[in-house]
Amino acid sequence: MMNEQRREFIKKTALGVLVGLGAASGLVPAFSLEKTVLPVWDEKPVPGKIRWGMLIDMRKCKEGCQQCATACHHAHNVPDFRNKKDEIKWLWQNSYQKVFPTASQQFVSKEIQDRSYLALCNHCADSPCTKACPTEATFKRWDGIVAMDYHRCIGCRFCMAACPYGSRSFNWQDPRTAIHEPVTTYPTREQGVVEKCNFCSDRLVKGQQPACTEACPEQVLTFGDLNDPRSDIRRLLETNETMQRKPELGTKPSVFYII
Repeated sequence: MMNEQRREFIKKTALGVLVGLGAASGLVPAFSLEKTVLPVWDEKPVPGKIRWGMLIDMRKCKEGCQQCATACHHAHNVPDFRNKKDEIKWLWQNSYQKVFPTASQQFVSKEIQDRSYLALCNHCADSPCTKACPTEATFKRWDGIVAMDYHRCIGCRFCMAACPYGSRSFNWQDPRTAIHEPVTTYPTREQGVVEKCNFCSDRLVKGQQPACTEACPEQVLTFGDLNDPRSDIRRLLETNETMQRKPELGTKPSVFYII
């Protein structure tokens, strides 16, 4: 049994490398729609011109509210296996200590310590996950979004090991069996691939806001272009004291927090 699994893994690895080389040489087309679709607001995107980011104002977030995560997971057919072991998460909540483990824990108020904080992929400007992936299944788009090409993923989980934020999930089981809501137009995944938040790139291309931002009743989430000094997110960043997750690692996260 172990030998068969090993042979299958080697076969998939070799295929992934060949596909990657072929795509690079032009012999094999790349499989990612996200690499080829142009945004409606800019016919000729310039690399680095836009850098999407998100600001989470936890002062407005009501404890126990799950509307943003529910909207996110429904929009992207995120499976719910209903057990912690197989959990798939794009947007979730965790404690202060786990979301900000390297921030000072001294003299933090009980209110801050006891509440839950939103967590998601940070879409880092210097993303270690994209460097670790052997098949370019995870890659950085021209607008700063760290995206996933599910067809290229061979399930090696190198990206999960490289991500310092625990923002990626692996489908140990067939995710299509654990979708309890009506399936949306977003592609469903297969067993054996990694998935994560994509900053709703599928909605951005239609000129829409991310599903979580749109669903939040308290306007906790502000999404916009970090490179645009006129954007709402830049205005809020410049007028408020903010935090990032593990900023000392130098990954330059695109997600900021007001605590």
